[in-house]
Amino acid sequence: MTTFSYPAKPSPGDRVAVVSAAAGLPGLFPLPFELALERLRKEYGLEPVEYPTTRRMGATPQERADDIHAAFADPGIKAVIASIGGNDQITVLPLLDRELIRANPKPFFGMSDNTNLLMFLRNTGIVGYHGATVMCELGRPGAMHPQTADSLRAALFTSGEYELRPAEYWNDINRDWADPATFDAEPETRPAAGWTWVNADRVVEGSTWGGCLEIVGWLLMADREIARDLSEYDGGVLLLETSEEMPSASEVFWTLRNMGERGLLQRFSALLMGRAKTWSFERPNGPEEAARYAADQREAVLRAMRMYAPNTTVVFDVDFGHTDPQLVIPYGGTVRVDGPARRITVTY
Repeated sequence: MTTFSYPAKPSPGDRVAVVSAAAGLPGLFPLPFELALERLRKEYGLEPVEYPTTRRMGATPQERADDIHAAFADPGIKAVIASIGGNDQITVLPLLDRELIRANPKPFFGMSDNTNLLMFLRNTGIVGYHGATVMCELGRPGAMHPQTADSLRAALFTSGEYELRPAEYWNDINRDWADPATFDAEPETRPAAGWTWVNADRVVEGSTWGGCLEIVGWLLMADREIARDLSEYDGGVLLLETSEEMPSASEVFWTLRNMGERGLLQRFSALLMGRAKTWSFERPNGPEEAARYAADQREAVLRAMRMYAPNTTVVFDVDFGHTDPQLVIPYGGTVRVDGPARRITVTY
C-alpha cells in the first residue's frame, strides 16, 4: 500500500513555480494570467517564477517535463502551481523522473488535465491539491470568489482540518479572455441549491483519488498510473467532475460503468461529484437546458452507482470542478464525509 505524505508548505515571501504542464495558454490569453500573477504577489505574498514553456503553446512533452523537473528540483521553489489545464498531459507522464520528484516533494496545485500529474504524485507518495489553477481561479475577473480565495489560502499556508461549505452562489458561464472589458467586473452568479446527499447514514474518512472524469477515463484506457492492486483504493473517497467539454449523460454512465466492470468503482466508500459545468462557448445553454443537462448527468451517475456500488455515500454538486467557486481538495490526502451531520472536512 502506498503511504502519502504532505509536503512542507510555503510561507509568504517564498518563490512558487508556475508551470504549463498541459498547455501554454498564458501566451494566448495574457490578461487573466497577468492578473493572477499580481494576485499571487499582492494577496498571497508569493513570488511566481515562470519557466520556458509557461507561456509557449506547442511545447513538446519533453520540454514540459523538463520544466516540471526544474521546478521540483530547485530548493528555492516552495510550491508548484499549474497555469491551466489542456488535453495532452498524459504524454508527459512517461518522461517524468519519479525519483527526482520523490526526493523533492512540494505542494502541487492543479485540476482538469492536471489530473494526470496529481495521480502521478499520489503514486509517488506525495499529496497534491486538486484546484486553483492560475488563470481560472486566481485570474477571475473583478475579484477571486471569497470561498476559492479562503480555501486556497488555507491549503497553501496551513496544515490541519478545513471544513468545506456549500456555495451560496455560483457561476459556470465564461466571458472572452481576449476582451479587456471582461475583467472590469466579477462574473454574474446565481443562487446555489446546496449539496445533495445519497446514503448519508454514515461517516467515511479516507484518501482521495479521481479528478476530471474525462482524464480518468483516458488514464484507464492507457492503463497509466492506475494501481495494479485495486485494494489500494479500498475505503477511499472518489472525486469526479466533468469539464467544459460537457460529456453527455451516456458518456458519463459508460465511463463509470467501465470503472465498475474493472472492479474499481465499488472500492470507494464515498463519491464526491463536482457541480456539473452546464455552459460552454460551443454550447451556450439557457437555464432550462442547463438544468436538464445537470439532471441527466446526476441520473447517469446514480444509475452506475446503483449497479456497482449501491451502498456508497454520494454527494452531488460539491464545488471543486470546472465551476466557480472552486474549493481545493487534497489529492491523496484525507477527507472526512460525515453523512449524518452533512459535513465535508478536508485535511490540508
